[in-house]
Amino acid sequence: MFKLRSEYEPQGDQPKAIEELSSGINKNYRFQTLLGVTGSGKTYTMANIIANVNRPTLVLSPNKILAVQLYNEFKEFFPENRVEFFISYYDYYQPEAYIPSRDIYIEKNADINDILVKMRLSTLKSVLTRRDVIVVSSVSAIYASGNPDDFSNINLYLRVNEEYSRREILIKLGKMQYTRQEKDYLGGTFRWKGDVLEIFPPYEDFGIRVTFFDNEVEKIEALDVFNRTIIEEFDKITIYPAKEFVTSQEKIFSAIERINADLQTQIEYFKREGKLLEAQRIEQRVKQDLEFLQTLGYCKGIENYSRYFDGRNPGDSPWTLLDYFDEDFVTFIDESHIAVPQLRAMFRGDYARKKNLVDYGFRLPSALDNRPLRFEEFLEKTNQIIFVSATPGPFEMEVSDQIVEQIIRPTGLVDPKVEVKSTEGQVDDFISEVKEVVERGERALAVVLTKKDAEILSDHLNLMGIKSLYLHSELDTIERSEVIKKIRNGEIEVVVGVNLLREGLDLPEVSLVAIMDADREGFLRSETTLIQTIGRAARNVQGKVLLYADRITEAMKTAIDETNRRREIQIQYNIDNNITPKSIIKKLPEDMFAPFKDNEVKEEDYIFAVEENLSPDDYLAMLEEKMYEAASELKYEEAARYRDEIKRIKRKYNIKQN
Repeated sequence: MFKLRSEYEPQGDQPKAIEELSSGINKNYRFQTLLGVTGSGKTYTMANIIANVNRPTLVLSPNKILAVQLYNEFKEFFPENRVEFFISYYDYYQPEAYIPSRDIYIEKNADINDILVKMRLSTLKSVLTRRDVIVVSSVSAIYASGNPDDFSNINLYLRVNEEYSRREILIKLGKMQYTRQEKDYLGGTFRWKGDVLEIFPPYEDFGIRVTFFDNEVEKIEALDVFNRTIIEEFDKITIYPAKEFVTSQEKIFSAIERINADLQTQIEYFKREGKLLEAQRIEQRVKQDLEFLQTLGYCKGIENYSRYFDGRNPGDSPWTLLDYFDEDFVTFIDESHIAVPQLRAMFRGDYARKKNLVDYGFRLPSALDNRPLRFEEFLEKTNQIIFVSATPGPFEMEVSDQIVEQIIRPTGLVDPKVEVKSTEGQVDDFISEVKEVVERGERALAVVLTKKDAEILSDHLNLMGIKSLYLHSELDTIERSEVIKKIRNGEIEVVVGVNLLREGLDLPEVSLVAIMDADREGFLRSETTLIQTIGRAARNVQGKVLLYADRITEAMKTAIDETNRRREIQIQYNIDNNITPKSIIKKLPEDMFAPFKDNEVKEEDYIFAVEENLSPDDYLAMLEEKMYEAASELKYEEAARYRDEIKRIKRKYNIKQN
């Protein structure tokens, strides 16, 4: 059973939202939407629903920073249950690619984070072995993972007072990808000295010590790896694989035969087409991989052969995290207005990149089946879904059996006042507004259109005696973290940025948000972005938003109307219930972004270079994937570049604009 621990009870709209959405799950509604405003406690509502329905749960987040926040919150809510974290295990990732126009092959290059590998393995084990599990995941949930049957069945089961062959145990540990290591106590290793076997599963914080008398198991104990003390004693234990992808020797031999057959077919195809270089290239590369598979059971880029190991046919969907869950699991999609388009775009963008590798002899066609799920496949593999967003997209609104609003905040805070002012003299007007805010001991945010604008305005504010810093994508993780700390602790009074959404910022000290040139339409001034940005001032009782514009765009009108609608409901609720709004008081974390570093590879140059080598549809698919990926990280400057390129391609090839 899920046991929710919290210092407070549901308030405002939360009880109604919890009851209606829980009831919707019990009524077997396929899709529901929680339309919750910023600061209304959507995560707490999700936690209560999970506790009510008591089913395994997947929480999908569109980016890793928000995923970390959700993971930490759910860990606090459910300390007695399993809360797991599942994102890509790469700190750095350069995908394999080929640019024909320049004849440049880009080899896959990646740095694997051992901590994230451990958390992924822990996730797979927990989902397979218990039901009180919550998995917070990024889009990695729809990418290929190991076969759940293999992960579950290729294990080592030991029981006290039972006899086991030492040779069979060693063979089993080898199949499970454990290595023998006599000195260090590393995850994924084991050591056997005399009658004592010590195994260090990579998904646990402790080791397993098994004491034998001849071939009989005498004791099974959990071992503190650092001080070598015994934590707990077991009657039986199941050890799961050390790696996500494991398979049997029989499947390896079968896969080698099928790979060989497909290799010959591909060589013959290239020769018929007069592509002798490609025929030679694919033969050399695949034969080298086969040699490694035969001798080591592993080769570089083995994921491109996953279809053969899984026994799948061409085009079949890969195994993913979703296949590990029980059939009745519940899925929450957080920030669904970003996550749903992201889920839609992943497949086609991945296909467009890999098709070049196949066409030019770098990979067999099976590489195309090592892929993310299509959106339709994602929906087939999920059970019931609740979309969560302050600004749900068209898809969520169309398919949902019910849409539940959560507008009232537990603190009584109302949406900020929104005022439209002329762009003429907008900087001077903003400065005068900031001075009033600073006198109250509060802070301000300013949103501009370009990085250069952010730097110029920040410098100007400092010259005027207002302590300011700029925040944009060229600052690394640590620098951005320092900026946020400084505005929260009062070292600076204003932060200027192009996009102040991407960090998932909670800044209760901010009472003023100014959006410069609010009438410039695009990603940075869309209806969704405006509503989300306005929400930045909703955590302070003095919250106020200034939109500097010379005309009211449709996006502005929609954002203002929706904010005023919510504000009226909130004010009336406070009057009816005699509630006095209070600003949120939130302790400053030591390091908001410590879990991750921004080591992602910038691919813009590669993306724009492949136009002439792809069909317009494939090129557009790749652009859309990158656009939604950038938007999911709320990096709207990058997303705008891809959007502009999409428009150019559609004009060039006379493709109907959506």
